[in-house]
Amino acid sequence: MLNNIRKSKKKSVIRFCVTMFIFCFIFFAGSPAVARATGTGSNESSSNLQNEDGFHLNITSNAGSTELESTLQILILLTVLSLAPSILIMVTSFTRIIVVFHFVRTALGTQTTPPNQVLVGLALFITLAIMSPVMTQVNDDAVQPFMSGRMNQEEAIEKGLAPIRQFMLKQTRDKDLKLFMDINGQKSENIESYDDIPITTIVPAFIISELRIAFIIGFVLYLPFIVMDMVVASTLMSMGMMMLPPTTISLPFKILLFILADGWNLVIGELVRSFTG
Repeated sequence: MLNNIRKSKKKSVIRFCVTMFIFCFIFFAGSPAVARATGTGSNESSSNLQNEDGFHLNITSNAGSTELESTLQILILLTVLSLAPSILIMVTSFTRIIVVFHFVRTALGTQTTPPNQVLVGLALFITLAIMSPVMTQVNDDAVQPFMSGRMNQEEAIEKGLAPIRQFMLKQTRDKDLKLFMDINGQKSENIESYDDIPITTIVPAFIISELRIAFIIGFVLYLPFIVMDMVVASTLMSMGMMMLPPTTISLPFKILLFILADGWNLVIGELVRSFTG
């Protein structure tokens, strides 16, 4: 019994090996391999040696064509799309708005209410409302002329950055600009106007200026809620309720105060006016 099983296994292995040998022989016999190194006229000689049934690997250059340029354009476009969230945060009003919203939520003491998705979505739409004039100018001055062929890439980038630079410089302190100019080794004597400052210096200066303004607004927002916490804490202590957390009692009063003062309307209105004023 065991001998028969071993014999059948040997036969199957031999059949498999023979089949693979025949297959490899037919495959390599049917596709000729030709290797030549020629000077001029190599294209004509290689075309004569082509076989329709074979496999051919051709490596050519794109000299004199626009295929490589189109490929690079697609690569640049994909890169910009992948960096779009970072660009949105760095060069728009989004940073100030989202930081102020988090200060409001922390001052109220509501922890995760409103949730992060709501705050980010609201900050995004407010950013679109604030940046709409800038985006319209970029579209009219750079995007549309470039799409219609009336402007090359370098001119389109320069024209498109001009409104964004103007917006950022309007919100940036000179002290912050000087800080990053010193970091980048740029001397103030060589800068005749704001147009001479590179965008790599303006963007980080704009971000820290936005953070400074956002923290100032957050401090002002904190003051009335801190006063309410102090009043509630002193009242509980005078009543001998030292084991009761003051934040538990002050939370509904802070929410009521925020609602009666129409807090979201005031906060968002002042945020928008801080950019347009």
